Amino acid sequence: MCTIDKLTDKNTQTEFNKKVVSATQHLQAYVKHRLYIAESTKIIPKNMYKSHDIIDEGIAKFYEQGYNIDADAASIKIELFKIVDTDLDELFKKEAFHQNTMSTHSILIDELDGLDEAFTADEGFDFIMNEELSDISYHQDHENKQVFVYDDKNAAIENAFEISNISTKRNKHLLGKYYTWLPLKVSDIVDLFVFGKLSFEDIATIKNIEVKRVERILELAIEDFKEHLT
Repeated sequence: MCTIDKLTDKNTQTEFNKKVVSATQHLQAYVKHRLYIAESTKIIPKNMYKSHDIIDEGIAKFYEQGYNIDADAASIKIELFKIVDTDLDELFKKEAFHQNTMSTHSILIDELDGLDEAFTADEGFDFIMNEELSDISYHQDHENKQVFVYDDKNAAIENAFEISNISTKRNKHLLGKYYTWLPLKVSDIVDLFVFGKLSFEDIATIKNIEVKRVERILELAIEDFKEHLT
């Protein structure tokens, strides 16, 4: 069957649509967590945005931009993540005035200044870790940012980072501090890995950066989570 015939074949289109729907399973968890972090750090107002609305918009854009009817589920998943990830970046930039009326870029620059050498900026990606994070509570108090208590119920972070007892009050508090203080573009990579269930290669494709950079960011993030939450 030629491509044109496939596009007009109801069964073929139905099968393609099923692959699109199946690709949203982990996308839903990822978007919900990004919105939760953005709400908790006051980048966006609480309950203003819903994960299913953002995903629906991403799916609409996916179809509108044209697609390969023969694409496999993995390729579809990556493309949907690309679209939604870009949409979330734009949303957080647009709504960043809620956080002290500063742009997201300004917020991250301030964080970088306050962290000394914990993060470094480069031409390919705004922020990368260059050494282990140290004394989170000190930096958090110094920045005078509100600390939220992490209340996500699933075990995604425990499983990905091999951390136990994350449900304890102390560890929920520490994890909240970590996410409050972590630059958005770094926590985004963490969430693509933890909640999006994506490989290093997939994340590198979505963020348009080198695989080794993704590996290094996640390696240091995992080390630091373990150090402060165990």
